[in-house]
Amino acid sequence: MTTEPKIWNTLQRDYRERIEAARPYVMDGKVVEAGDAVKLLEAVIRPGDKVNIEGDNQKQADFLAQCLCEVDTEKVHDLHMVQSVLSIPAHLDVFDKGIAKKVDFSFSGPQAGRLAEYVRDGKIELGAIHTYLELYGRYFVDLTPRVALCVGVSADKDGNIYTGFNTEDTAVIAEAVKFHQGIVIVQVNELVDEVPRVDIPGDWVDFVIQAPRPFYIEPLFTRDPALITDSQILRAMMVIKGIYGEYGIQRLNHGIGFDTAAIELLLPTYGEELGLKGKICSYFVTNPHPTLIPAIESGWVKTMYCFGGEAGMADYVQARPDVFFIGPDGTMRSNRDYAQTAGHYALDMFIGGTLQIDKYGNSSTATASRIAGFGGAPNMGCDAKGRRHSTPGWMKCGEEYGMHDELVGDLPRGKRLVVQLQETFREKMAPGFVDKLDAVALAENAGLDLPPVMIYSDDLTHIVTEEGIAYLHKCSSMADRMAAIRAVAGFTEVGMAEDPDETAALKERGIFKTPADLGIDVRRANRDLLAAKSVKDLVNWSGGLYNPPAKFRNW
Repeated sequence: MTTEPKIWNTLQRDYRERIEAARPYVMDGKVVEAGDAVKLLEAVIRPGDKVNIEGDNQKQADFLAQCLCEVDTEKVHDLHMVQSVLSIPAHLDVFDKGIAKKVDFSFSGPQAGRLAEYVRDGKIELGAIHTYLELYGRYFVDLTPRVALCVGVSADKDGNIYTGFNTEDTAVIAEAVKFHQGIVIVQVNELVDEVPRVDIPGDWVDFVIQAPRPFYIEPLFTRDPALITDSQILRAMMVIKGIYGEYGIQRLNHGIGFDTAAIELLLPTYGEELGLKGKICSYFVTNPHPTLIPAIESGWVKTMYCFGGEAGMADYVQARPDVFFIGPDGTMRSNRDYAQTAGHYALDMFIGGTLQIDKYGNSSTATASRIAGFGGAPNMGCDAKGRRHSTPGWMKCGEEYGMHDELVGDLPRGKRLVVQLQETFREKMAPGFVDKLDAVALAENAGLDLPPVMIYSDDLTHIVTEEGIAYLHKCSSMADRMAAIRAVAGFTEVGMAEDPDETAALKERGIFKTPADLGIDVRRANRDLLAAKSVKDLVNWSGGLYNPPAKFRNW
Protein backbone atom coordinates (compact mmCIF):
# COMPACT_ATOMS: atom_id res chain seq x y z
CA MET A 1 0.00 0.00 0.00
CA THR A 2 1.34 3.45 -0.91
CA THR A 3 0.59 6.62 0.98
CA GLU A 4 1.08 10.23 0.08
CA PRO A 5 4.24 11.69 1.69
CA LYS A 6 3.53 13.81 4.74
CA ILE A 7 3.84 17.55 4.16
CA TRP A 8 5.66 19.18 7.08
CA ASN A 9 5.72 22.81 6.01
CA THR A 10 2.07 23.75 5.54
CA LEU A 11 2.48 26.76 7.83
CA GLN A 12 5.42 28.03 5.80
CA ARG A 13 3.46 27.61 2.57
CA ASP A 14 0.49 29.42 4.07
CA TYR A 15 2.80 32.18 5.31
CA ARG A 16 4.31 32.68 1.85
CA GLU A 17 0.85 32.85 0.26
CA ARG A 18 -0.21 35.55 2.68
CA ILE A 19 3.00 37.52 2.20
CA GLU A 20 2.56 37.33 -1.56
CA ALA A 21 -1.03 38.61 -1.26
CA ALA A 22 0.29 41.60 0.71
CA ARG A 23 3.09 42.44 -1.70
CA PRO A 24 1.16 45.10 -3.69
CA TYR A 25 0.93 47.25 -0.55
CA VAL A 26 4.61 47.17 0.43
CA MET A 27 6.67 50.27 -0.27
CA ASP A 28 10.36 50.52 0.67
CA GLY A 29 11.68 47.49 2.59
CA LYS A 30 8.85 46.40 4.92
CA VAL A 31 6.98 49.71 5.00
CA VAL A 32 3.25 49.91 4.24
CA GLU A 33 1.43 53.24 3.98
CA ALA A 34 -1.19 53.90 6.67
CA GLY A 35 -3.82 54.34 3.94
CA ASP A 36 -3.26 50.73 2.84
CA ALA A 37 -3.46 49.22 6.34
CA VAL A 38 -7.02 47.87 5.95
CA LYS A 39 -6.17 46.25 2.61
CA LEU A 40 -3.06 44.75 4.17
CA LEU A 41 -5.14 43.15 6.94
CA GLU A 42 -7.61 41.78 4.41
CA ALA A 43 -4.69 40.27 2.49
CA VAL A 44 -3.01 38.48 5.41
CA ILE A 45 -5.90 37.49 7.72
CA ARG A 46 -8.15 34.51 6.96
CA PRO A 47 -11.58 33.68 8.44
CA GLY A 48 -11.27 31.82 11.73
CA ASP A 49 -7.66 32.91 12.37
CA LYS A 50 -6.31 33.42 15.84
CA VAL A 51 -5.36 37.10 15.91
CA ASN A 52 -3.60 39.19 18.52
CA ILE A 53 -4.10 42.96 18.74
CA GLU A 54 -1.47 44.22 21.12
CA GLY A 55 -3.52 45.76 23.85
CA ASP A 56 -1.33 45.84 26.92
CA ASN A 57 -2.17 47.27 30.32
CA GLN A 58 -1.17 50.64 28.92
CA LYS A 59 0.26 50.62 25.38
CA GLN A 60 -2.33 50.14 22.63
CA ALA A 61 -1.98 49.23 18.95
CA ASP A 62 -4.99 51.47 18.55
CA PHE A 63 -4.55 52.38 14.88
CA LEU A 64 -4.32 48.73 13.81
CA ALA A 65 -7.24 47.86 16.11
CA GLN A 66 -9.37 50.46 14.36
CA CYS A 67 -8.24 49.22 10.95
CA LEU A 68 -9.31 45.69 11.85
CA CYS A 69 -12.79 47.07 12.57
CA GLU A 70 -12.92 48.37 8.98
CA VAL A 71 -12.13 45.17 7.06
CA ASP A 72 -14.65 43.61 4.67
CA THR A 73 -16.58 41.02 6.68
CA GLU A 74 -16.94 38.90 3.55
CA LYS A 75 -13.16 38.48 3.61
CA VAL A 76 -12.43 38.50 7.37
CA HIS A 77 -14.80 37.07 9.97
CA ASP A 78 -15.18 34.68 12.92
CA LEU A 79 -11.73 35.51 14.30
CA HIS A 80 -10.50 34.11 17.60
CA MET A 81 -8.91 37.02 19.47
CA VAL A 82 -6.08 36.04 21.82
CA GLN A 83 -4.75 39.12 23.60
CA SER A 84 -3.85 40.03 27.13
CA VAL A 85 -6.01 43.13 27.52
CA LEU A 86 -9.32 44.42 26.15
CA SER A 87 -8.86 48.10 26.82
CA ILE A 88 -10.23 50.32 24.04
CA PRO A 89 -13.64 50.32 22.33
CA ALA A 90 -12.24 48.86 19.09
CA HIS A 91 -11.29 45.67 20.96
CA LEU A 92 -15.01 44.93 21.36
CA ASP A 93 -16.25 46.66 18.20
CA VAL A 94 -14.85 43.74 16.17
CA PHE A 95 -17.44 41.51 17.86
CA ASP A 96 -20.29 43.92 17.06
CA LYS A 97 -19.41 43.65 13.36
CA GLY A 98 -18.99 39.87 13.23
CA ILE A 99 -15.28 40.22 12.47
CA ALA A 100 -14.44 38.34 15.68
CA LYS A 101 -16.33 35.58 17.45
CA LYS A 102 -14.28 34.29 20.41
CA VAL A 103 -11.82 35.77 22.90
CA ASP A 104 -9.19 34.54 25.33
CA PHE A 105 -7.80 37.36 27.49
CA SER A 106 -6.43 38.39 30.89
CA PHE A 107 -7.70 41.87 31.82
CA SER A 108 -10.40 44.20 30.50
CA GLY A 109 -10.25 47.26 32.73
CA PRO A 110 -12.16 50.10 31.02
CA GLN A 111 -14.22 47.64 28.92
CA ALA A 112 -15.28 45.47 31.91
CA GLY A 113 -18.92 46.57 31.92
CA ARG A 114 -19.37 46.29 28.16
CA LEU A 115 -17.68 42.89 28.12
CA ALA A 116 -20.04 41.59 30.80
CA GLU A 117 -23.01 42.79 28.72
CA TYR A 118 -21.70 41.09 25.56
CA VAL A 119 -21.08 37.80 27.35
CA ARG A 120 -24.54 37.94 28.91
CA ASP A 121 -26.14 38.63 25.52
CA GLY A 122 -24.17 35.90 23.72
CA LYS A 123 -22.26 38.34 21.47
CA ILE A 124 -18.91 36.97 22.59
CA GLU A 125 -17.80 33.39 23.05
CA LEU A 126 -15.51 33.47 26.06
CA GLY A 127 -12.62 31.00 26.04
CA ALA A 128 -11.05 31.73 29.41
CA ILE A 129 -9.90 34.58 31.62
CA HIS A 130 -6.19 33.91 32.07
CA THR A 131 -3.34 35.21 34.13
CA TYR A 132 -0.77 36.96 31.97
CA LEU A 133 1.82 34.18 32.30
CA GLU A 134 -0.83 31.58 31.57
CA LEU A 135 -1.89 33.31 28.35
CA TYR A 136 1.71 33.91 27.27
CA GLY A 137 2.42 30.23 27.87
CA ARG A 138 -0.52 29.27 25.67
CA TYR A 139 0.86 31.50 22.89
CA PHE A 140 3.54 28.80 22.58
CA VAL A 141 1.16 25.84 22.90
CA ASP A 142 -2.42 25.92 21.66
CA LEU A 143 -3.24 29.64 21.29
CA THR A 144 -0.48 30.77 18.92
CA PRO A 145 -1.75 33.78 16.96
CA ARG A 146 -1.57 33.46 13.17
CA VAL A 147 -1.33 37.24 12.84
CA ALA A 148 -0.16 39.74 15.44
CA LEU A 149 -0.84 43.48 15.30
CA CYS A 150 1.84 45.05 17.50
CA VAL A 151 3.00 48.53 18.43
CA GLY A 152 6.31 50.32 18.94
CA VAL A 153 7.82 53.77 19.15
CA SER A 154 9.86 53.72 15.94
CA ALA A 155 11.07 51.46 13.13
CA ASP A 156 13.50 51.53 10.25
CA LYS A 157 12.61 50.35 6.76
CA ASP A 158 13.96 46.86 7.51
CA GLY A 159 11.52 46.37 10.36
CA ASN A 160 13.82 46.82 13.36
CA ILE A 161 11.59 48.07 16.18
CA TYR A 162 12.30 50.35 19.13
CA THR A 163 9.64 49.84 21.80
CA GLY A 164 11.15 52.24 24.34
CA PHE A 165 9.74 52.78 27.83
CA ASN A 166 6.63 50.62 27.25
CA THR A 167 7.89 47.35 25.77
CA GLU A 168 5.31 45.42 27.84
CA ASP A 169 3.98 42.45 25.81
CA THR A 170 5.58 43.13 22.42
CA ALA A 171 8.55 40.78 22.79
CA VAL A 172 6.61 37.67 23.83
CA ILE A 173 3.93 38.20 21.16
CA ALA A 174 6.41 38.72 18.33
CA GLU A 175 8.51 35.71 19.29
CA ALA A 176 5.57 33.32 19.61
CA VAL A 177 4.06 34.37 16.29
CA LYS A 178 7.18 34.71 14.17
CA PHE A 179 8.76 31.42 15.24
CA HIS A 180 5.59 29.53 14.31
CA GLN A 181 5.54 31.03 10.82
CA GLY A 182 2.98 33.70 11.64
CA ILE A 183 2.76 37.30 10.47
CA VAL A 184 3.82 40.28 12.60
CA ILE A 185 2.62 43.78 11.70
CA VAL A 186 3.78 46.74 13.81
CA GLN A 187 2.39 50.25 13.95
CA VAL A 188 4.94 52.87 15.02
CA ASN A 189 4.92 56.55 15.77
CA GLU A 190 7.72 57.28 13.31
CA LEU A 191 9.96 55.76 10.66
CA VAL A 192 13.64 56.52 11.15
CA ASP A 193 16.92 55.74 9.44
CA GLU A 194 18.27 54.05 12.57
CA VAL A 195 16.37 53.06 15.74
CA PRO A 196 17.90 54.08 19.11
CA ARG A 197 17.85 50.48 20.34
CA VAL A 198 16.73 47.26 18.64
CA ASP A 199 14.05 45.80 20.90
CA ILE A 200 12.46 43.60 18.21
CA PRO A 201 14.80 42.55 15.38
CA GLY A 202 13.66 43.19 11.82
CA ASP A 203 13.59 39.54 10.83
CA TRP A 204 10.83 38.99 13.42
CA VAL A 205 8.70 41.65 11.69
CA ASP A 206 6.91 41.43 8.33
CA PHE A 207 5.38 44.89 7.92
CA VAL A 208 5.68 48.30 9.60
CA ILE A 209 3.20 51.14 9.34
CA GLN A 210 3.69 54.70 10.52
CA ALA A 211 0.37 55.46 12.18
CA PRO A 212 -1.23 58.87 11.61
CA ARG A 213 -1.10 59.59 15.36
CA PRO A 214 1.00 58.40 18.33
CA PHE A 215 -0.29 55.24 19.98
CA TYR A 216 -2.43 55.61 23.08
CA ILE A 217 -1.00 54.95 26.54
CA GLU A 218 -3.38 54.46 29.46
CA PRO A 219 -2.11 55.97 32.77
CA LEU A 220 -3.44 52.91 34.53
CA PHE A 221 -1.32 53.09 37.67
CA THR A 222 -1.63 56.81 38.39
CA ARG A 223 -3.60 57.72 41.51
CA ASP A 224 -4.21 61.30 42.63
CA PRO A 225 -3.22 61.62 46.32
CA ALA A 226 -6.00 64.17 46.74
CA LEU A 227 -8.56 61.35 46.42
CA ILE A 228 -7.11 59.09 49.13
CA THR A 229 -9.56 58.67 52.01
CA ASP A 230 -9.02 58.37 55.75
CA SER A 231 -10.27 54.79 55.61
CA GLN A 232 -7.59 53.91 53.06
CA ILE A 233 -4.96 55.61 55.23
CA LEU A 234 -6.09 53.53 58.24
CA ARG A 235 -5.77 50.31 56.28
CA ALA A 236 -2.35 51.43 55.05
CA MET A 237 -1.20 52.05 58.62
CA MET A 238 -2.33 48.57 59.62
CA VAL A 239 -0.55 47.00 56.67
CA ILE A 240 2.74 48.82 57.34
CA LYS A 241 2.79 48.01 61.05
CA GLY A 242 0.91 44.70 61.23
CA ILE A 243 2.24 42.99 58.08
CA TYR A 244 5.22 44.74 56.47
CA GLY A 245 6.92 45.48 59.76
CA GLU A 246 5.96 42.22 61.44
CA TYR A 247 7.29 40.06 58.59
CA GLY A 248 10.13 42.31 57.39
CA ILE A 249 8.77 42.41 53.84
CA GLN A 250 11.55 43.55 51.54
CA ARG A 251 10.47 42.15 48.14
CA LEU A 252 6.92 42.84 47.00
CA ASN A 253 4.37 43.83 44.39
CA HIS A 254 1.75 46.53 44.81
CA GLY A 255 -1.43 46.14 42.77
CA ILE A 256 -3.45 48.99 41.29
CA GLY A 257 -5.51 51.17 43.61
CA PHE A 258 -5.79 53.91 46.18
CA ASP A 259 -5.11 51.52 49.08
CA THR A 260 -1.63 50.68 47.84
CA ALA A 261 -1.06 54.33 46.84
CA ALA A 262 -1.79 55.25 50.47
CA ILE A 263 0.80 52.71 51.66
CA GLU A 264 3.39 54.18 49.29
CA LEU A 265 2.74 57.72 50.53
CA LEU A 266 2.98 56.68 54.19
CA LEU A 267 6.42 55.07 53.89
CA PRO A 268 8.38 58.36 54.20
CA THR A 269 6.18 59.47 57.14
CA TYR A 270 4.56 56.70 59.19
CA GLY A 271 7.06 54.08 58.06
CA GLU A 272 9.93 56.39 59.00
CA GLU A 273 8.31 56.98 62.39
CA LEU A 274 8.19 53.21 63.01
CA GLY A 275 11.89 52.89 62.17
CA LEU A 276 11.23 50.58 59.23
CA LYS A 277 13.37 52.24 56.57
CA GLY A 278 15.85 49.68 55.25
CA LYS A 279 13.83 46.87 56.81
CA ILE A 280 10.84 46.83 54.43
CA CYS A 281 9.92 47.78 50.84
CA SER A 282 13.40 47.72 49.32
CA TYR A 283 12.69 45.75 46.12
CA PHE A 284 9.58 46.25 44.00
CA VAL A 285 8.30 44.50 40.92
CA THR A 286 5.61 46.91 39.78
CA ASN A 287 4.93 49.72 37.35
CA PRO A 288 6.61 53.06 38.11
CA HIS A 289 3.74 54.39 40.24
CA PRO A 290 3.97 58.18 40.66
CA THR A 291 2.94 57.72 44.31
CA LEU A 292 6.22 55.85 44.88
CA ILE A 293 8.25 58.97 44.02
CA PRO A 294 8.45 60.21 47.66
CA ALA A 295 9.60 56.77 48.87
CA ILE A 296 12.22 56.58 46.11
CA GLU A 297 13.45 60.10 46.81
CA SER A 298 13.61 59.31 50.54
CA GLY A 299 15.87 56.33 49.92
CA TRP A 300 13.42 53.52 50.68
CA VAL A 301 13.53 51.76 47.30
CA LYS A 302 16.71 50.01 46.10
CA THR A 303 15.47 48.56 42.79
CA MET A 304 12.27 48.39 40.79
CA TYR A 305 11.61 46.18 37.77
CA CYS A 306 8.61 47.22 35.70
CA PHE A 307 5.84 45.40 33.83
CA GLY A 308 5.29 48.51 31.75
CA GLY A 309 5.85 52.23 31.88
CA GLU A 310 3.54 54.92 33.16
CA ALA A 311 2.52 58.04 31.28
CA GLY A 312 4.61 61.01 32.37
CA MET A 313 7.19 58.99 34.30
CA ALA A 314 9.77 58.42 31.53
CA ASP A 315 12.06 61.36 32.37
CA TYR A 316 11.96 60.61 36.10
CA VAL A 317 12.75 56.92 35.57
CA GLN A 318 15.59 57.75 33.16
CA ALA A 319 17.11 60.06 35.78
CA ARG A 320 17.17 57.28 38.43
CA PRO A 321 19.25 54.50 36.80
CA ASP A 322 20.33 53.07 40.17
CA VAL A 323 16.69 52.20 40.88
CA PHE A 324 15.25 51.27 37.49
CA PHE A 325 16.52 48.91 34.78
CA ILE A 326 17.94 51.28 32.16
CA GLY A 327 19.39 50.23 28.79
CA PRO A 328 22.65 51.42 27.20
CA ASP A 329 20.57 53.93 25.22
CA GLY A 330 19.63 55.59 28.52
CA THR A 331 15.96 54.59 28.61
CA MET A 332 14.08 51.90 30.47
CA ARG A 333 12.70 48.82 28.73
CA SER A 334 9.83 47.15 30.55
CA ASN A 335 8.83 43.53 30.00
CA ARG A 336 5.61 42.08 31.34
CA ASP A 337 6.67 38.46 30.82
CA TYR A 338 9.90 38.81 32.84
CA ALA A 339 8.19 40.93 35.49
CA GLN A 340 5.44 38.34 35.92
CA THR A 341 8.07 35.63 36.34
CA ALA A 342 9.85 37.74 38.95
CA GLY A 343 6.52 38.42 40.63
CA HIS A 344 5.71 34.72 40.77
CA TYR A 345 9.01 33.49 42.20
CA ALA A 346 11.23 36.29 43.49
CA LEU A 347 8.83 38.16 45.80
CA ASP A 348 7.72 37.58 49.37
CA MET A 349 4.37 39.30 49.12
CA PHE A 350 1.56 40.40 46.84
CA ILE A 351 -0.90 43.01 48.05
CA GLY A 352 -3.87 44.45 46.18
CA GLY A 353 -7.59 45.07 46.17
CA THR A 354 -10.52 43.08 44.86
CA LEU A 355 -14.25 43.47 44.23
CA GLN A 356 -15.68 40.52 46.17
CA ILE A 357 -14.50 38.05 48.83
CA ASP A 358 -16.73 35.12 49.71
CA LYS A 359 -17.27 33.59 53.16
CA TYR A 360 -14.44 31.12 52.53
CA GLY A 361 -11.89 33.72 51.43
CA ASN A 362 -12.01 33.23 47.65
CA SER A 363 -11.88 36.55 45.79
CA SER A 364 -12.70 37.79 42.31
CA THR A 365 -12.83 40.94 40.21
CA ALA A 366 -15.45 39.40 37.90
CA THR A 367 -18.96 40.38 39.02
CA ALA A 368 -22.43 40.32 37.51
CA SER A 369 -21.93 43.75 35.92
CA ARG A 370 -18.15 43.87 35.36
CA ILE A 371 -15.74 41.29 33.92
CA ALA A 372 -12.50 43.06 34.70
CA GLY A 373 -10.30 39.99 34.52
CA PHE A 374 -7.30 39.84 36.81
CA GLY A 375 -4.11 40.18 34.75
CA GLY A 376 -1.15 38.98 36.77
CA ALA A 377 -2.72 38.98 40.24
CA PRO A 378 -3.21 35.18 40.39
CA ASN A 379 0.47 34.62 39.55
CA MET A 380 1.72 37.01 42.20
CA GLY A 381 -1.18 36.29 44.55
CA CYS A 382 -0.43 32.61 44.96
CA ASP A 383 1.98 30.42 46.88
CA ALA A 384 4.49 29.50 44.15
CA LYS A 385 5.10 25.83 44.89
CA GLY A 386 8.25 25.72 42.78
CA ARG A 387 10.09 28.27 44.93
CA ARG A 388 13.29 26.97 46.54
CA HIS A 389 15.09 30.03 47.97
CA SER A 390 14.39 31.43 51.43
CA THR A 391 13.88 34.90 52.85
CA PRO A 392 12.95 35.81 56.45
CA GLY A 393 9.37 36.97 55.78
CA TRP A 394 8.60 33.96 53.59
CA MET A 395 10.02 31.60 56.23
CA LYS A 396 8.13 33.28 59.09
CA CYS A 397 4.82 32.99 57.26
CA GLY A 398 5.54 29.32 56.59
CA GLU A 399 6.38 28.67 60.24
CA GLU A 400 3.03 30.19 61.27
CA TYR A 401 1.03 28.26 58.66
CA GLY A 402 -1.69 26.44 60.58
CA MET A 403 -1.95 23.54 58.12
CA HIS A 404 1.81 23.01 57.69
CA ASP A 405 2.20 19.74 59.62
CA GLU A 406 -0.82 18.11 57.98
CA LEU A 407 0.44 18.95 54.47
CA VAL A 408 4.24 18.85 54.72
CA GLY A 409 5.10 17.10 57.99
CA ASP A 410 8.09 18.38 59.93
CA LEU A 411 10.07 19.75 56.97
CA PRO A 412 10.54 23.54 57.04
CA ARG A 413 8.83 25.40 54.23
CA GLY A 414 8.06 29.05 53.63
CA LYS A 415 4.86 30.66 52.37
CA ARG A 416 4.12 33.67 50.16
CA LEU A 417 2.15 36.42 51.88
CA VAL A 418 -0.96 37.19 49.82
CA VAL A 419 -2.88 40.19 51.12
CA GLN A 420 -6.27 41.49 50.03
CA LEU A 421 -7.23 45.04 50.95
CA GLN A 422 -10.98 45.36 51.08
CA GLU A 423 -13.62 47.89 52.06
CA THR A 424 -16.56 46.21 53.72
CA PHE A 425 -18.84 48.23 51.44
CA ARG A 426 -17.65 49.52 48.09
CA GLU A 427 -19.11 52.00 45.58
CA LYS A 428 -22.91 52.33 45.68
CA MET A 429 -22.91 50.27 48.91
CA ALA A 430 -21.97 47.07 47.09
CA PRO A 431 -20.83 44.63 49.79
CA GLY A 432 -17.18 43.64 49.65
CA PHE A 433 -17.99 40.33 51.34
CA VAL A 434 -20.61 37.97 49.91
CA ASP A 435 -21.94 34.50 50.59
CA LYS A 436 -21.22 33.43 46.99
CA LEU A 437 -19.09 35.14 44.36
CA ASP A 438 -20.84 36.59 41.31
CA ALA A 439 -18.16 34.72 39.38
CA VAL A 440 -20.09 31.49 39.94
CA ALA A 441 -23.20 32.74 38.09
CA LEU A 442 -20.99 34.37 35.47
CA ALA A 443 -19.35 31.02 34.72
CA GLU A 444 -22.72 29.35 34.31
CA ASN A 445 -23.97 32.10 31.96
CA ALA A 446 -20.77 32.08 29.86
CA GLY A 447 -20.48 28.30 29.73
CA LEU A 448 -17.13 28.27 31.55
CA ASP A 449 -15.95 25.13 33.32
CA LEU A 450 -14.30 27.24 36.05
CA PRO A 451 -15.63 30.37 37.78
CA PRO A 452 -13.13 33.21 37.20
CA VAL A 453 -11.63 33.32 40.70
CA MET A 454 -8.72 35.74 41.09
CA ILE A 455 -7.24 34.40 44.34
CA TYR A 456 -8.29 31.15 45.97
CA SER A 457 -8.75 30.93 49.70
CA ASP A 458 -5.87 28.50 50.26
CA ASP A 459 -3.42 31.07 48.83
CA LEU A 460 -4.81 34.03 50.77
CA THR A 461 -2.90 34.80 53.98
CA HIS A 462 -4.28 38.17 55.12
CA ILE A 463 -7.41 40.30 54.69
CA VAL A 464 -7.26 43.95 55.78
CA THR A 465 -10.42 46.03 56.26
CA GLU A 466 -11.26 49.04 58.40
CA GLU A 467 -12.19 46.50 61.12
CA GLY A 468 -8.67 45.05 61.35
CA ILE A 469 -6.43 42.30 59.97
CA ALA A 470 -7.38 38.63 59.61
CA TYR A 471 -4.21 36.49 59.68
CA LEU A 472 -5.80 33.62 57.79
CA HIS A 473 -2.62 31.59 57.33
CA LYS A 474 -2.48 30.98 61.08
CA CYS A 475 -5.82 29.16 60.99
CA SER A 476 -5.79 25.36 61.34
CA SER A 477 -9.23 24.76 59.79
CA MET A 478 -11.75 26.23 57.37
CA ALA A 479 -14.04 26.92 60.32
CA ASP A 480 -11.34 29.16 61.83
CA ARG A 481 -10.76 30.92 58.50
CA MET A 482 -14.46 31.63 58.05
CA ALA A 483 -14.69 33.00 61.61
CA ALA A 484 -11.70 35.28 60.95
CA ILE A 485 -13.27 36.53 57.73
CA ARG A 486 -16.52 37.27 59.57
CA ALA A 487 -14.52 39.30 62.12
CA VAL A 488 -13.25 41.73 59.44
CA ALA A 489 -16.38 41.76 57.24
CA GLY A 490 -18.22 44.53 59.12
CA PHE A 491 -21.94 44.95 58.57
CA THR A 492 -22.12 42.86 55.43
CA GLU A 493 -24.22 39.70 55.33
CA VAL A 494 -21.06 37.71 56.02
CA GLY A 495 -19.95 39.98 58.88
CA MET A 496 -23.34 40.00 60.57
CA ALA A 497 -22.90 36.28 61.26
CA GLU A 498 -19.90 36.99 63.50
CA ASP A 499 -19.86 35.27 66.92
CA PRO A 500 -18.24 37.58 69.52
CA ASP A 501 -16.94 34.60 71.50
CA GLU A 502 -15.29 33.15 68.39
CA THR A 503 -13.74 36.51 67.58
CA ALA A 504 -12.39 36.88 71.11
CA ALA A 505 -10.77 33.44 70.83
CA LEU A 506 -9.21 34.39 67.49
CA LYS A 507 -7.76 37.55 69.08
CA GLU A 508 -6.21 35.44 71.83
CA ARG A 509 -4.46 33.37 69.17
CA GLY A 510 -3.29 36.41 67.18
CA ILE A 511 -5.47 35.51 64.19
CA PHE A 512 -7.54 38.72 64.33
CA LYS A 513 -6.15 42.12 65.28
CA THR A 514 -7.94 45.45 65.45
CA PRO A 515 -6.16 48.80 64.96
CA ALA A 516 -6.09 49.12 68.77
CA ASP A 517 -4.47 45.69 69.08
CA LEU A 518 -1.75 46.95 66.74
CA GLY A 519 -1.24 50.09 68.81
CA ILE A 520 -2.66 52.34 66.11
CA ASP A 521 -4.52 55.50 67.09
CA VAL A 522 -7.30 55.73 64.50
CA ARG A 523 -7.51 59.49 65.07
CA ARG A 524 -4.17 59.80 63.29
CA ALA A 525 -5.51 58.12 60.16
CA ASN A 526 -5.95 61.24 58.07
CA ARG A 527 -4.34 63.04 55.15
CA ASP A 528 -1.81 64.82 57.37
CA LEU A 529 0.22 61.58 57.28
CA LEU A 530 0.61 61.53 53.49
CA ALA A 531 4.02 62.46 52.11
CA ALA A 532 2.27 64.05 49.12
CA LYS A 533 -1.30 65.32 49.13
CA SER A 534 -1.70 66.16 45.44
CA VAL A 535 -0.26 65.38 42.02
CA LYS A 536 1.53 68.73 42.13
CA ASP A 537 3.26 67.56 45.31
CA LEU A 538 4.48 64.48 43.41
CA VAL A 539 5.88 66.73 40.68
CA ASN A 540 7.69 68.76 43.33
CA TRP A 541 9.09 65.61 44.97
CA SER A 542 10.45 64.57 41.55
CA GLY A 543 12.25 67.86 41.03
CA GLY A 544 10.00 68.58 38.07
CA LEU A 545 10.90 65.34 36.26
CA TYR A 546 7.41 63.83 36.58
CA ASN A 547 5.16 65.16 33.81
CA PRO A 548 1.62 63.98 34.64
CA PRO A 549 -1.04 63.58 31.94
CA ALA A 550 -3.28 66.60 31.44
CA LYS A 551 -6.26 65.06 33.23
CA PHE A 552 -4.24 64.94 36.47
CA ARG A 553 -3.19 68.59 36.26
CA ASN A 554 -5.47 70.94 38.19
CA TRP A 555 -3.06 73.76 38.92
